[in-house]
Amino acid sequence: MHTSAIYQQLKKSLNSYIEQGNTAFTVALSGGVDSVVLLHLMRTLRSDNPVIDLSAIYVHHGLSQHADDWQRFCENVCIELNVPFEAAKVVIEQQSRTSLEAQARDARYKALDELSPKGSIILLGQHLNDQVETFLLRLKRGSGLKGLGSMYQARLLQSGRVCFRPLLNVARSDIEAFAARFSINHITDDSNTDESFDRNFLRSKIVPVLAERFNGFEQCTARSIELLQQQQTLLDEYTQLDLNKCINEHQALCINQVSKYSAARIANVVRAWLALFTQVMPSQKQLEQIINQAISAKSDAQMLIDLTYGQIRRHQGYLYFVTPSAELTDAELNYSELKLADGRLLIKCNGCGVRAPNADEQVTVRFNCNSARIKPLKKPGSNTVKHWLKDAKIAPWLRASVPLIFYNDELVQVVGYFISAKHVDENGIFWECK
Repeated sequence: MHTSAIYQQLKKSLNSYIEQGNTAFTVALSGGVDSVVLLHLMRTLRSDNPVIDLSAIYVHHGLSQHADDWQRFCENVCIELNVPFEAAKVVIEQQSRTSLEAQARDARYKALDELSPKGSIILLGQHLNDQVETFLLRLKRGSGLKGLGSMYQARLLQSGRVCFRPLLNVARSDIEAFAARFSINHITDDSNTDESFDRNFLRSKIVPVLAERFNGFEQCTARSIELLQQQQTLLDEYTQLDLNKCINEHQALCINQVSKYSAARIANVVRAWLALFTQVMPSQKQLEQIINQAISAKSDAQMLIDLTYGQIRRHQGYLYFVTPSAELTDAELNYSELKLADGRLLIKCNGCGVRAPNADEQVTVRFNCNSARIKPLKKPGSNTVKHWLKDAKIAPWLRASVPLIFYNDELVQVVGYFISAKHVDENGIFWECK
C-alpha cells in the first residue's frame, strides 16, 4: 500500500498541512468505496507518521432503510483499523425550493463540523469522476464561472474549519482497483444505480460514452475546471477591491459609487455584497430588480425586495441587507440591566441624563411608539418620536427597535439618541444598549 500511486498522491496532498503542524484529520466515512479507501490510506499514513491524530465520523441521514447497517459497518471498519469512531444522526425536513440532496449535504457538513475534534481537518472522499459529474450537472443548469468551477480541493465551512478532498484528482476506476488489490470491503449503495437521479444518469449513461469517445476526457475536464477556478480566484481579488470602495462601516452599499461601473461590474459587486450576508443568491430576475430599483429610482424612494433570508432596503443613498429580528416587547425596568429579545442588553448608567424617577413613577421600556412626543435636549420644540428619528436619519426598519424609556406615560429618553429637556439632570441616570 505504501508504494501505490494513490497513497503517494494522498501523502503529497496533505504534506503542506502536516508541515504546518495541522496533524489532526477526520474522515467523513459513508461506507462507500471512496471513503473506506480514504480511511485505509490515512491509517497507513498514520503508521508512517505517528504524530497524526486520526478519527472518523458517519452521518446517519435516515434517508435509506440500510442506514443502520451502514453505520454498523463503518463502526466495525474503524474498530478493525483502530480508528476512533463517532456517528451523528440528522433529521432532514423537506423544504420548498431546495433539493433533498442539498439539504442532506448541508446537514452532513454541520454534523461533521460539530463532532470533529477541535482543529481537525475534515477529509472528504470525492474523486475525479465526482468532479466531472458536478461540472456536467452545473453546465446543464446554466451555471456561470463560479458554478462551473465545481468542487475545490479545499473549502472552509462557516465556522472556519477546513474540509479537504485528497482524492479529487484520482479516478473512480483507480480507487476501485485499489480496493480490489488490497481486499478492502465496502458498501454498495443501490440508490447509486437509480437513473432517475441526474448524477446517476450522467455516471452510467453519459460520462462513459464521452470517456470512450474522447481519450483522457475526465483529466481534460479536470484541467478546464482548474483553469476556471484560477480565473474565479483572480476575479474574486478584483471584486474585493471594487467592494471595498463601495461599502461603508455598516456594510451598506453606496449606490452612487456602484452606479459608476459597467452593467456587468455592477452585477458582480452586488452579488459579492450579498454574499456577505447570505449563501443563497437571488435569481437573475431578482438581481436585475435590485439593480434597477437601486439606481433608477428617485433618491427618496422607498425600496423593499424580499429574498430568501432577508430584505434589500434603501436609505440615504445606500443599500442595506436587513434580516428578520426578534419581536421586542414592552417591559418594566426594575433592575439595572434588562436583556432584550434580540440579545441586546439595556443597562442603566449614572451621569448626565434624566432625573431619577419619583416614587409614584413606574419606569418602562417600550418600542415602536411613533406618536409619543418628546422635547429633546438642545432641540427646538416638542415633536413625535417618528419626527425625531427621521430627523436623525435613522433607517425606517431600525426605528421600531429603538428602546424608549417612559416614566409612567411620559417619554424621558430615546436610547442612544435623545434625552428629555424637561427631565434633564447633570447627576442623573440614563440607559445604554450594548
